[in-house]
Amino acid sequence: MSSAPARPPRLIVGLGNPGAEYSETRHNAGFWFCERLADKLGARFSHESRFHGLVANAREAGVWLLMPQTFMNRSGQAIGALARFYRIEPSEILVVHDELDIPPGQLRLKFGGGLGGHNGLKDTSAHLNTHDYWRLRIGIGHPGDRNEVVNFVLKPPRREELALIDEAIDKALAAWPLMARGELNTVATRLNARPAPPKPPRPQKPAPSADGTGC
Repeated sequence: MSSAPARPPRLIVGLGNPGAEYSETRHNAGFWFCERLADKLGARFSHESRFHGLVANAREAGVWLLMPQTFMNRSGQAIGALARFYRIEPSEILVVHDELDIPPGQLRLKFGGGLGGHNGLKDTSAHLNTHDYWRLRIGIGHPGDRNEVVNFVLKPPRREELALIDEAIDKALAAWPLMARGELNTVATRLNARPAPPKPPRPQKPAPSADGTGC
């Protein structure tokens, strides 16, 4: 894996599938983040056919937001088109996507590395001709059976899972000012920290007996 660059992202990409039937499914967690970041930055999406997706220009933040409308396994077509047009280097791109190997409520931010079998990342790397771009992985959990993965990611999360995913997105959005300054390594250290396991309950002291001996 290449060393992570210390520069602000110029393109934020949320991965997902277009259409109302997919809007609330786990596979669209990247879209959810992108939509909320656009709200935070006061940017509005519009369809850009030349970039095969919904695009927003957050001018004050100096960043483009993109939600490919090509379906997940062709995400790279949209990313490559916009990146080439605006001369955005792969190292200036942050791709936000759902992650099966992370439980709901947790995040991982990393630069480069493997693709974990994610079809959206596979196509992105193919069109950028490199793995060296930033990824924000939003945990959605795993069904426990790999034969159930496709069915799992294309269904909405349970209510308690959705609450945890929303909390994780809140954490990532709170870190946006640092990301915008190029401090992604600092953000990665914060977001990647696993929550401490709950402390075991303290043993209760026996109630005192009537004679005060505790026996």
